[in-house]
Amino acid sequence: MLLDSLQHKGLRQRLLQSLYGKGVTDERVLTAMGSVPRHFFLESGLDKIAYDDKALPIGVGQTISQPYTVGWQTQLLSVAPGEKVLEIGTGSGYQAAVLCELGAEVYSIERQNALHGRAKSLLAQMGYHPTLVYGDGFEGLHEHAPFAKIIVTCGADHVPQPLLNQLAVKGRMVIPAKSGKTLYMFVFDRISKTEIRQTKLKECSFVPMLQGVS
Repeated sequence: MLLDSLQHKGLRQRLLQSLYGKGVTDERVLTAMGSVPRHFFLESGLDKIAYDDKALPIGVGQTISQPYTVGWQTQLLSVAPGEKVLEIGTGSGYQAAVLCELGAEVYSIERQNALHGRAKSLLAQMGYHPTLVYGDGFEGLHEHAPFAKIIVTCGADHVPQPLLNQLAVKGRMVIPAKSGKTLYMFVFDRISKTEIRQTKLKECSFVPMLQGVS
């Protein structure tokens, strides 16, 4: 049974105030995050720390991202209602739920079959219906391209060309990727069919993006 108590809601509001103070100021993003009970995506034993601003384990060596990271990446993505969004790394399904709350048409890829199945079941219980795919995030979803927005929720050692190819004109991709030996957040904006503008932001930390499926 999924229970979102008054205590949970209070902790969530406190978290949102903290995120606002750290620079996540987009009201639509904060409202979306306020509508998604993060504790649903964690084991019951982690219930008491579900609204701490930190990454937490979800099994198979993966984590649910730090709330600040979710808010920052989502704010950078600048999603408009009805836009087709591709997420690489479904994980727990939390980021997909936030994107659904923003009114996006969400497609999400996960390489870990256990996580894919768990997210699919939970999101359906919560009333969200993104298109969830078990597959290799490096390849994207060519059959559903182009995408207005692409968000990568794991750290890539290089920027996958198939993802850039699947980005629509005037589209944007937000991805943590290595520059040298350091992981940075990058924003790629497709200006035209042949021109992409790259913006390198600050250092960040993510679980690695791996090729293939598991």
